[in-house]
Formats: sequence, structure tokens, C-alpha cells
Amino acid sequence: MTAPATGTANGRTTGQDGARAGTGAGTGAGAGPAAAGAPSPTPSLAALAYHDGEFVPLERAQVPVTTQALQYGTGVFEGIRAYAQADGGLAVFRGRDHYRRLLRSARTLRIDVGPDAERLCEVTAELLRRIGATTDMYIRPLAYKRALLPGTPPGVQLTGVSDALTVNAFRMGSYTDRGGISVAISSWRRPDPGVLPVRAKITGGYVNNALAVDEARAAGYDDAILLNGRGQVAEASTANVFAVVGGRLVTPPATAGLLEGITRDTAVTLAADLLDTETDVRDLGRDELYDADEVFLTGTGAEIVPVTGIAGRPVGDGVPGPLTTALTTAYHEVVRGRDQRYHHWLQAVGPATA
Repeated sequence: MTAPATGTANGRTTGQDGARAGTGAGTGAGAGPAAAGAPSPTPSLAALAYHDGEFVPLERAQVPVTTQALQYGTGVFEGIRAYAQADGGLAVFRGRDHYRRLLRSARTLRIDVGPDAERLCEVTAELLRRIGATTDMYIRPLAYKRALLPGTPPGVQLTGVSDALTVNAFRMGSYTDRGGISVAISSWRRPDPGVLPVRAKITGGYVNNALAVDEARAAGYDDAILLNGRGQVAEASTANVFAVVGGRLVTPPATAGLLEGITRDTAVTLAADLLDTETDVRDLGRDELYDADEVFLTGTGAEIVPVTGIAGRPVGDGVPGPLTTALTTAYHEVVRGRDQRYHHWLQAVGPATA
């Protein structure tokens, strides 16, 4: 998502190859609630970003090749969704929780983000207003190490290096197949927390995820599930894992070496509140996945997606199970603002600004 835009007018978007993709964030790809089983095409970047404390045309939101984070992976990021609401508005879903996690990740790498979580939520809403967004959007904040400060010797390090923040956005509806996906069990293992702080969302750590999903797709699967060093389930390439085992909903604990997802927490909460289903947070073995009645993944990008096949074996009857289906329906009711009990998770964006 580094290709510059070809235009600078507010609300215009460009494809990732720089080609014009539409004249308003409220039209084109991702417009309105996505149809089930109809993944969106390549997302279109908004032509405006928040960079170095100001809103600038996307082509100005650039970094030099000498940027420390580019060379050493010393950055942290989030993925946040904004959803078109049932009342016709637009709202960011659990933005405060995402930004709190961003700030926690940033502390791990000694990155001074600057704004607090509330201010970052305000910046995000203002960015969406300025680009005229009216439909489903994906927001990508990135805080990173930029350049050595005067007197700092060369090399990889966290102190003596300046910090920076960029927030960009693009149109994106649902892109996973609600009819179910097939996953591989990756030969790549999730890093041990003693090797990499996996509970922080660090850019450099995602080479592990990239290798896993590349291996899976080359073998004909949609995604990969990674095990940890103990051979227990950790997470999928960019999502947490749930399984229905013996009539119980199970998900691995943070100590399994996973990123504690915001959507994971949403799924646990909705299952308890709306489906009268408590979640057992415990170690989950590969063999249990093979024997599970249902398996699904949760993530901001993936939302809630059923897994209908694992390593060439069907999950249950090979179709989305009843709990997965009910939870998916409940999730989309919540993010669209149709369930008043969860409005505290939604931040209204407000009307577009010139």
C-alpha cells in the first residue's frame, strides 16, 4: 500500500497500482454491506493520509529508503474497520481498543506515538470525513522508527532514533468467503515470546505470517494455522482460532503465542451474551482441530470466517456449523449498529467535510 495516488482531491481513491479507482469513497468497491460469499476486489486507497501531524495528499506521505523501520522492521501497526451503519451513517468499530493496543505495542519498541488513544480516534474520524467516506473502510495506523538522532552511532537500535506516525485508509468490504475456507497446518512455527514479543503487533514479526500464508496458498489452501513451539495451536496468519470441541467453544490462551485480537474478544463476548455460550480459553491441540465439530477464525480484516477444511480433512460436515453461523450473524448486526446494546463499541464519524 505504498503506491502514490494519481490525484489529490479529497475523497478520490486510487488502486494499489496507482490507477484511478473512483471519484468518491462512498461508491465502488466495498459499497454498503458486502454480500455473503462475495469477497471484495483489491482495495482502493484514499488519496489523503495523516502524516507527521497533518492531513496531506497520499503521495506526500512517503518515507526515505533509509528509514529504520523499513530496514529493521521496527514499527507497530493496527488494522481498524469502519462500517456503514443501518441508519445511513458511518462508524469506526472498537477504535479505542485498537489504539490502546497500538500504544502498548509502541511502548515495547520505545516508540513515542504522541497522541493518546482518544486523540487518535479523533484523527481517524477526521480523516474519514475529509475523504468523504460513506461505506466500509479499513484504517491502517503505523507508528515507526524513522532516523538516527544526532550523535547516535549506526546500527539497529531503539533508543536514539526518531519516531513517526502515519494513518491511511482504503475502501474495503468483506473479503472472506462466509461459505467457508480451507486451511493448512503450517510447517512454520509461531515465534516463542522469548524470541519475539508476539503480543505486540510489530511489523517485522509479520514475515512469519507471510511465509506461512505463502506456503499454504502455494499448496492450494486459503490460509494457514500456525502451531507454537510446543505443538499447540497458536493462530492463523492474521486471525485467531476458535473450535467447537465436545460441544464447548475453545480458543487458545495468550500464552500460546498469539496476538490477543479485538475481534477475538468481540466473539467471546457475543457468544456469552447472545448465544449463552461460554468460551474455554485453553491450549488447543492439532488433533482437536481435526476432530472439532466447527472451526472458525476471527480478525479485523477477516471478521468471522468459517473453516470447513483443515489439511485436506473436512471440518464437521464440511459446511459452516450452527454456532459459527449464529455468531457471524450476531457480529454483523453489531458492527452495523443494529444492536443497541453494543453501541459503545461504535464511534460515529459524522458528515463529510470539505
